[in-house]
Amino acid sequence: MANDDVQPWIRKELSRIADCRVFSVHESTSISPRTDEEHQFYVIESSDWVNVVPVTASNEIVCVRQFRHGSEKISLEIPGGLVDPGEEPIVAATRECKEETGFETDELVSLGVLNPNPAIFPNALHTFVAPNAKPVSDIRNTSTEHTEVQLVPMEQVSDLLVSGEIDHALVAATLWRLLYFLKH
Repeated sequence: MANDDVQPWIRKELSRIADCRVFSVHESTSISPRTDEEHQFYVIESSDWVNVVPVTASNEIVCVRQFRHGSEKISLEIPGGLVDPGEEPIVAATRECKEETGFETDELVSLGVLNPNPAIFPNALHTFVAPNAKPVSDIRNTSTEHTEVQLVPMEQVSDLLVSGEIDHALVAATLWRLLYFLKH
């Protein structure tokens, strides 16, 4: 049941205050629809992102282990990354999968689009599954990343999500979507 009391705020001004290579931080001055008062908010602008779940013929998910500087921990994830300017998300998903894992597939199926965090991010996360993924090349990491492939049997995925072994929120959302679609 929708409630019409919530109204959109009007953005009056948006100013970039930091450029951090893969994202930029902006200060937004917006006007409250209830009080007409101005308030400042912070928005993180970034290109769209992709996550892809490569699944082998043996029903294993091709995951990657990598060090993450934010958490300062090694994380178990699926391949993903930024959509380059002018690049279609499905092309970015194929590229990221091959770069991070060396796996490829002839088919990518959309699992839908998510908003990473609407409080501060205006971009989108495009999610895909790559059935019948096969190893075709070596991993091609950049100088600032190092990934290691780990094959995870499909029947272990929900346990890894619930236990927190897979704790990256956007990866978890993508994998829960996959598990839902596989049941229906």
